[in-house]
Amino acid sequence: MEYKKILTIQDISCVGQCSLTVALPILSAAGIETCILPSAVLSTHTAGFTGYTVRDLTDDIPAIAAHWNKENIRFDAVYTGYLGSTKQIDYVKDIFAKLLADGGVTVVDPAMADNGKLYPAFDGEYVEAMKTLAFSADIILPNITEACFLTGMPYRETYDEAYISELLDKLTEAGAKTVILTGVGYREGKTGVVVQDHGERSYYEHRRIAKGCHGTGDVYASAFVGAFMRGRSAYDAAKLAADYTVLCIEKTQDDPSHWYGVKFETALPEFIASL
Repeated sequence: MEYKKILTIQDISCVGQCSLTVALPILSAAGIETCILPSAVLSTHTAGFTGYTVRDLTDDIPAIAAHWNKENIRFDAVYTGYLGSTKQIDYVKDIFAKLLADGGVTVVDPAMADNGKLYPAFDGEYVEAMKTLAFSADIILPNITEACFLTGMPYRETYDEAYISELLDKLTEAGAKTVILTGVGYREGKTGVVVQDHGERSYYEHRRIAKGCHGTGDVYASAFVGAFMRGRSAYDAAKLAADYTVLCIEKTQDDPSHWYGVKFETALPEFIASL
């Protein structure tokens, strides 16, 4: 197996299984050298906890990237998650341009919205900046809400295949190359992922667990990137990541005290075996 080196750029919540505390172990379990660039450090994530601390690391990013460039460090892939500002997006675009190895892959999870709404920290200016990053990437992993903000399409809670098809067409017209559109369900009790890979479209449907869990988007994206960098096709990586994420939720849902994330570590043996 070729030993790949990946850089993931996102915040780190010291407690609360999301962002870098999820991405680092999952990518490492996939057998990939995983380098990190924290965009911020939080004592906990912001969903359900109160009084958390935040240290913004935006101003550290250029110096870190410059040092890597001086050391001639290059990455086979750069994968971004939650980015806290338009300034961070600009720095990431510079990293894409300067630190990606020849033939390297850029993956953007445009983590900015869900359930028809932007996250509280973001506005229209952020959306416009995210468009420039997402549509320059090789692969994007939006949910339906994020895809709507990226394309200007109205968000619908209920939809059909024609709506999803139009959404994917608009993403392609805007410059998207490979799209992994998550949270797409056409039947009661089911959800899934639509993969559009350079014009070819496929759908993987799986069980929808009614009880949601924090951090599953980060689990999914990290598992997808790990599988893809191990040589899986975009569709196979999307399927593998979906199955792994469902398993993580199943291993967590009967423990009400574990409301802040999923016990993804307990499912890592199955994830490794699937690779």
